Amino acid sequence: MYKLALIAAIARNNAIGFENRLIYWLPNDLKRFKALTTGHTIIMGSNTFRSLPKGALPNRRNIVLSRKESSFPGAETFHTLEDALANCSNEEIVYIIGGEMLYRTAMPLADILCLTEVDDTPENADAFFPEFNRREWEVIEKEQFGKDEKHSFDYSFVTYARRS
Repeated sequence: MYKLALIAAIARNNAIGFENRLIYWLPNDLKRFKALTTGHTIIMGSNTFRSLPKGALPNRRNIVLSRKESSFPGAETFHTLEDALANCSNEEIVYIIGGEMLYRTAMPLADILCLTEVDDTPENADAFFPEFNRREWEVIEKEQFGKDEKHSFDYSFVTYARRS
């Protein structure tokens, strides 16, 4: 049986995107994303797939959820999250990588949240990570970083596990 993890970089107000692009370009967050998801299954919505600069992410099983389209090069397609997860029963961990609607659908099923919490509230955002009751989650790992020449904001890598 798999564990379901939601992975995202979120602002203080839970902003994650604007006009189908990530709000933040944080090289260390991208490295963490790659390290965590490589070798695993990633599930995304069709807009998230279209936002990837080179299409399907290498060295991962890419799954796209779409009710209308069925052709996403390098990815499998399912109509519902339930169908996709039913085809992941032998996986160790499955990562939900966006977007907003998929995060909202998957949040009640999630076992783990792998968040990069950015110390900022952007002016422009049109996609948000769902609110979650922090009392239902335990911080199992937290690493804080200050801004530097490649990172415009303070940020933390925080891993939450759902309390049993």
